[in-house]
Amino acid sequence: MGYEKQEKPGRKPFHGSGITVSAPCRVDLGGTLDISTFYYPLMGLHPCTFNMAINLRTRVRVEPFEKGWIRVSSKGFESACFPSMKAPYDHPMGLMFAISDYFQADGLQINIDSASPPRSALGGSSVAAVALIAALSKLYGPAHHLPGSRKEIALLAHRMETLVAQVPCGIQDQLAAVYGGVNLWFWHSGFGGKEFSRKILIRNKKVAGFGKRLLLAYCGNPHESLNINGQWVRQFLSSECRSQWTEIIACTKNFAQALEKEDMNAACGFMNLETEIRMTLTPDVLDEVGKKLVIAAREKNCGARFAGAGGGGCVWALGSEDDIHILKNQWEEILSIHENAKLLDAGIDGQGLLFH
Repeated sequence: MGYEKQEKPGRKPFHGSGITVSAPCRVDLGGTLDISTFYYPLMGLHPCTFNMAINLRTRVRVEPFEKGWIRVSSKGFESACFPSMKAPYDHPMGLMFAISDYFQADGLQINIDSASPPRSALGGSSVAAVALIAALSKLYGPAHHLPGSRKEIALLAHRMETLVAQVPCGIQDQLAAVYGGVNLWFWHSGFGGKEFSRKILIRNKKVAGFGKRLLLAYCGNPHESLNINGQWVRQFLSSECRSQWTEIIACTKNFAQALEKEDMNAACGFMNLETEIRMTLTPDVLDEVGKKLVIAAREKNCGARFAGAGGGGCVWALGSEDDIHILKNQWEEILSIHENAKLLDAGIDGQGLLFH
């Protein structure tokens, strides 16, 4: 019995000047629960993750290049060029090459430009993967195994990242990138095709006003998410700290409920509690600059949390407009004495994935 010949995407001549796609980064609370290692055993508690898309966009531009080669350039990283289908996936740009191979791409120049600092814990690599998949899907058009919807793009980006990282990875970064907005994500078994569900917490007409209650700072030190996430995974698998993850689920739900009701005081309280729990699990989730920022936020009646898995990168804060205005001055003073540390001009992104 023969096998049915499958249609293969890619390997098509690239005509035209190129394709540009962009997607937003994110800040979050209740992260790590989007990793199946956690949400499957905790399914009975209805685990969820909050995230907010930030208008610091990552742009990916795909252009024609020398036949037989793929070249990837990204701000903050050394450019890399390998023959098609022969790039090492353990390279810093390995995820981009793996995605190119999925599409059987050939003769491409991939340029990545992110408005966020490199390795800032805002989900930049996942966002670049989402944008690249969208660009290549458009380039190669309708074909077998090519994602066509936002959901399919997010799922493929997540699966490719898990493949390359060789460790459990979450999917919240990809979802914020494709959908944008301020959302609470619930994680499901995947049976019946339902891997996640979304609850929109802040509608687009309120996004601009809500953005005035947000502050985002880069601490000056790049993060390595695998270091912290790896510790959490090992603790969880060894049965340590299970009660803390139950508390994190409760904190995330209570935070989201308070935010939806515009009860900023309650939201800030749950935000700070979630950060405290994380610090009991891994004290180095905040570096020295991050600790100073968090203390200052609490003193000004604001909530503060590290972005992503912490350990460097960014810290974000929420509060009333008046409190955030006061906190901004104090954060600027703290950041001014640390090399590369700075406030980021960030608001909320309600658009998600965009073609330019």
